[in-house]
Amino acid sequence: MRALALRTGTLIPVLGQGTWRMGEAPAARRAEAEALRAGIDLGMTLIDTAEMYGEGETETFLGEALAGLRRRVFLVSKVYPHNAGRARLPRACEASLRRLRTDHLDLYLLHWRGDVPLGETVEALEALVRAGKIRAWGVSNFDTEDLDDLAEAGGAACAVNQILYNVTRRGPEFDLLPAMDARGIAAMAYSPVEQGRLPGDGALAAVAARHGATPYQVALAFTLRRPGVMAIPKAGRLAHVQENARAADLALDAEDLAALDAAFPPPRRKTPLAML
Repeated sequence: MRALALRTGTLIPVLGQGTWRMGEAPAARRAEAEALRAGIDLGMTLIDTAEMYGEGETETFLGEALAGLRRRVFLVSKVYPHNAGRARLPRACEASLRRLRTDHLDLYLLHWRGDVPLGETVEALEALVRAGKIRAWGVSNFDTEDLDDLAEAGGAACAVNQILYNVTRRGPEFDLLPAMDARGIAAMAYSPVEQGRLPGDGALAAVAARHGATPYQVALAFTLRRPGVMAIPKAGRLAHVQENARAADLALDAEDLAALDAAFPPPRRKTPLAML
């Protein structure tokens, strides 16, 4: 599995596993846990979650599913904006750690920007780093102007911005991704296959046929083509995890990219960052 270096020097796989809605359906928990563990064996050791997912239920599920595997995993969670102040953020982090059955997070993200001043959030995150509760921190759903404000608030240590980015949502290419590159902030693309709603015909299908791949694998490869970008598709079934893992080795050539550009044109002007 190819790796990406964070500003901290830590290497993490470019392809990880998202967990939104996992652990919420009792009948699916066993299959979801098996899929997660299989993904880890395939090199997809980046695992993303959030206290918002199932109001903590997904973190609890992960604490069980990752038993005995914690040392192999780069574990990410996200904090609600209303918990991002100097008093509430340490408590929120401790609650996530308890549910995840671990003593630290490898990366802790502000889920989206809220009313708590960014300077206060940065101070609280840096305190968690010093305390050994988290190894690094970042943000999620921050647009270019938000990153400007974060920098002014002392957030130079921000390692990652988790954003909605895929072949059908290319707005970040215009200014956000270049701004992140300039600041040394890696992009973590969520919903890289648009929650399974990508068109199954047209350019994606044509490129997939040339490579003996699926349209979803092509979409993942497209997202991963850019340096500094990783992706966290969710897969609750073993076959789906295996399909995703193979996308990391799919190299798109100039003809492929031209066809995808024609079908999904790159942005020509600034568009506000979309969120799901």
